[in-house]
Amino acid sequence: MIMPEDLQCLKVIALLGGCRGPVFVSSQSLGSSLGISPQTASRRLQSLERQMLLVRSMRPDGQDITLSKEGEDELRREYSDYCRIFDREGVHYILRGNLITGLGEGAYYMSLEPYKKQFLGILGFEPYPGTLNIRLNPSSIPIRKKLDMLDWIQVKGFTADQRTFGEARCLPCRIAGQPCGIVIPGRSHYPEDILEIVSPVGLRNELGLKDMDEVKVEVAL
Repeated sequence: MIMPEDLQCLKVIALLGGCRGPVFVSSQSLGSSLGISPQTASRRLQSLERQMLLVRSMRPDGQDITLSKEGEDELRREYSDYCRIFDREGVHYILRGNLITGLGEGAYYMSLEPYKKQFLGILGFEPYPGTLNIRLNPSSIPIRKKLDMLDWIQVKGFTADQRTFGEARCLPCRIAGQPCGIVIPGRSHYPEDILEIVSPVGLRNELGLKDMDEVKVEVAL
């Protein structure tokens, strides 16, 4: 198995064009690119040559280097691993927190017809009149921030009875296999450690939950 430091050296040579044809490299220039001494860079090249991952042609002031098929295959395997890590298909996030009592506003807002119709179109269900409020564990807050990079669905605001009701954004999720949605009001400075969840049923009763029980929220694309 190729060592990480050898793989990094292989990548630098490939970035110089070593997959397309010979590139001129000196131990000094390679060492500078890798942040190592010329002597260490020379040893890395020798190691890669012994593993038949590159072909060298020596010159007085350096060497011409081309990656071999085996060298390219190593980089392709590394590329494949990164694709698996960052490919949106199959991305799966898990957030954990404890159930808390909200302000009681969710029941009112989720009973409003314009919101109900939009959530039916977004999530496939009319929301239960009320939301489940979860305070995230500190270890889940970085995961919560990553969710901001996903494609949230906008919930439009509206005016009714001479009142203006704000917009929000929603992201489908699951709790204990139950389809749900994370809802974040449009107002700024919404707490980053709080999740407000809508669902088609009252999850407290459905799952037998009480305040401070741990809840796992799954977001999968």
